[in-house]
Amino acid sequence: MSDEQAAGGIAMPGWLDRLGGFVERTQGFWRKIGEIETNAHQEALDRIEIDRPVYIAGLARSGSTVLLEMLARHPDVATHQYRDFPLLFAPIYWDRAFGQRQANRTQPEERAHKDRIKVTPASPEAMEEVLWMAFFQHIHDPAQCQVLDASTSAPAFERFYRDHLKKMLLIRDGRRYLAKGNYNTTRLAYLLKLFPDARFIVPVREPRWHVASLLKQHRLFSAAERADRRILRHMRRVGHFEFGLDRRVVRTGANEEAARIDALWSSGQDIEGYARLWSGVYGYVLDSIAADPAIARATLVVRYEDLCRDPQSRLTDIATHAGLSFPSDVIAAMAGEVSSPTYYDPGFTATEEATIHEATCGTARRLGYAV
Repeated sequence: MSDEQAAGGIAMPGWLDRLGGFVERTQGFWRKIGEIETNAHQEALDRIEIDRPVYIAGLARSGSTVLLEMLARHPDVATHQYRDFPLLFAPIYWDRAFGQRQANRTQPEERAHKDRIKVTPASPEAMEEVLWMAFFQHIHDPAQCQVLDASTSAPAFERFYRDHLKKMLLIRDGRRYLAKGNYNTTRLAYLLKLFPDARFIVPVREPRWHVASLLKQHRLFSAAERADRRILRHMRRVGHFEFGLDRRVVRTGANEEAARIDALWSSGQDIEGYARLWSGVYGYVLDSIAADPAIARATLVVRYEDLCRDPQSRLTDIATHAGLSFPSDVIAAMAGEVSSPTYYDPGFTATEEATIHEATCGTARRLGYAV
């Protein structure tokens, strides 16, 4: 397969695989380069304040990318882009050396998910998971609880992470940091400890459609990764384990449920496994909101169906919660881009529908879905 040949419609450039592998193998070195970069720009970084960072956190396929792209249009916002990978550890040096050249490739192409969203190297994307994985080795180990809460203490990470956010604000000339991170659902309390004025936006979809979308992506990426192992390596390096050949359970508590989901997936029962994952992740978020008034104040749960039904009102609510003021005509223009997916149908059998209902009805009811 040539460097630019697509596997299952997904293209993985050879240079990106080679450079990503090099950074992965020499991660300690690049972390030191990141610290050198911090020292070299200390004066500029000291002048930057991290003001109300905004985190979009929900299971993959919840509408998080749509929200990210829309909020990223605000002129004050700085967020990661596709072109920031793989040198997340030294974003200023990388941006000067290579990022600007990448940004000039402006012809949009449909992203690998085949979901109508077109992107360029300068499009906003979830990238900071690379940093979390570098400092928390267990963060995607299904055998361990992956929750980071207010009791978590990691001084080295916290220094590096705060500096990184300031660097992103510096290179993007922004005032507010915005990040999409699916796994931040397990870190709300820790992030609020680091940034007491943080804002969380948690998108969710009706479980039947959400499971269908996850299943569609799992089949798409599994086929592509079998055809081209570079795609699998890339997914691991960016911390994308929601689907594909290295799919991993998000463990928020009891090991028994995580083990059950893993066993379901291993035996080919993908639908029930995803349904239980949906219920576990969003149930954990709801429990966190109920247990901690600070998390409750900081968090806005957004049902994708409500966004599609009344996009203008819901986008206004989201922007208000994030503390980002958009002109009414911009909100109206963004609302005009929101629509329910028409490019696939769940197509579940009655038995499969019953399986999803049984696994999700408790959490779905708490989210206001008719059960």
